[in-house]
Amino acid sequence: MNKRETAQISEKQKTDVLIVGAGPAGLAAAVRLYELGIHDILVIERENRPGGILRQCIHDGFGVTRFGESLTGPEYASRFIAKALEYGIRIISNAAVTDITADREVTVVSREGRTIWQAKAVILAMGCRERTRGAAAIPGERPCGVFTAGVAQAYINIYNRMPARETVILGSGDIGMIMARRLTLEGAHVKAVYEIQPYPSGLPRNIRQCLLDYDIPLILSHTVTQIHGSRRLEGVTVSEVDETLRPVPGTDEYIPCDTLILSVGLIPENELSLDAGVSLDPRTHGAFVDEHFQTDVPGIFAAGNVLHVHDLVDFVSKEAEAMAEAVKSYLEEGILAKGGIKIIAGEGIHHTVPQAAEGREPFTLSLRVRRPMRDVTICARQGNEILGRKKMKQALPAEMIWLPLKPLKGTEDVEVYVE
Repeated sequence: MNKRETAQISEKQKTDVLIVGAGPAGLAAAVRLYELGIHDILVIERENRPGGILRQCIHDGFGVTRFGESLTGPEYASRFIAKALEYGIRIISNAAVTDITADREVTVVSREGRTIWQAKAVILAMGCRERTRGAAAIPGERPCGVFTAGVAQAYINIYNRMPARETVILGSGDIGMIMARRLTLEGAHVKAVYEIQPYPSGLPRNIRQCLLDYDIPLILSHTVTQIHGSRRLEGVTVSEVDETLRPVPGTDEYIPCDTLILSVGLIPENELSLDAGVSLDPRTHGAFVDEHFQTDVPGIFAAGNVLHVHDLVDFVSKEAEAMAEAVKSYLEEGILAKGGIKIIAGEGIHHTVPQAAEGREPFTLSLRVRRPMRDVTICARQGNEILGRKKMKQALPAEMIWLPLKPLKGTEDVEVYVE
C-alpha cells in the first residue's frame, strides 16, 4: 500500500447503529430509532440523495396505510427525509458499503476515501434489484431497446427521455403495469402485457387502473421466446406455455416492436449480507430472521425489500419501525434471545417471515400463498394448538398476508398452512 492509499484510510470510527441504505426502510428505521432515544445513527446511501426507488415513482397510491392519504413516491419519501433532517440524523450520500463483517465492522468508500466503522448494531436496508434479461434467460440477439421496467421508469421520470414507441411488456409485476400506463400517457403504444404464469403477478388495483382502464391487453400463460434485431429491437416472438411453463410448439407469434420492457421479478440485494455471514432463505432470497428481525448473525438486522419483496411501501415502513424497537432492545440489553423454534411453510404457503421465533410474546407473521385461492383459512399450528387463524375470501400471491400469532409454547415447530 502506497502513502496516498494509506492517507485515504481513516482510523476506525464508532457508531451505535449503522444503516445501509436510505430508502423507505432505512429512513423509517432511522427516524423511529431517534424517536426511541437512539441518537448515534449513521445512514449510508450509495445514490446522490436519500429516498431510494421512491424518487422515480411519481404515481400516487403511497401512504394510504401509513399516513391515511394518497401520496406520490417522492412525497412519501420526503416525509421521512424531513424528519431525518429535523432530528439531525447523519446521512452520507454518494458512499458505498463494500464490506460488512460478522462483528459489525463496516467498510465505506466515498470521495473522501475509505472509512471503517465499528457499529454496535447494523441494519440491512439495501432494497432489491430487478431481474434482467440474462436472469430470465431470454434467447435471441442483443439489440438496444430491451429495458427492465425500473430503468424505463427512470428514463422517463428522472431523465426526461422517451425510451419507447411500439412496446411489448413481459411480466405483470406492479412496476411493469405502472409503466404500461405511463408509456401510454406519454404517447407510446403498448401492444400487450404477457405473463408466463396463469395468473397476474401484480396487485388487482394495478390491473384495473393501469391495464383495464387503458385497454391494454393482459395475456396469461405466454412468454417471450426470441428477441429479434441487430442494432435496435425489431420484434419479439411470443409463445404460449404449458402447465410446466415450457413453450408449446406451434404457438409462436411474431410481434413487431421497438422496445421490450421486462417486469419479471425482484431480487433482494444481499451480497453484503453474505459477506457478513448471514444465511439466506432460498424462497425469499432474503435473510433468515426471527420475530425481532435479527439475522442469524447477532447484532445484524434486516427489514424492507432486502428481507422479502413487499407489495406496498407502507408495509416496508411499518416493518422497519417494528425492527427499530428490537434494535433498541438489543442495544440496551446487549443481546436478544435468538428464535429457536422453526416456522414451516406448509400446504399452499410459499414462505413466511420470520422463519423462526423465540415466541415469548405475541408476534405477526408475513406470508404469501403459492397460487390464487378463494374462501380459504390461513392457519398456524404448534402441535395440537392453533396459534392463529385468518379467513380470507381471496388470497393472492401478489398480496402479502399478515397473521397475528399467540405466544409459542414448547419447542415444537410451527406449521403455517391453508385449509
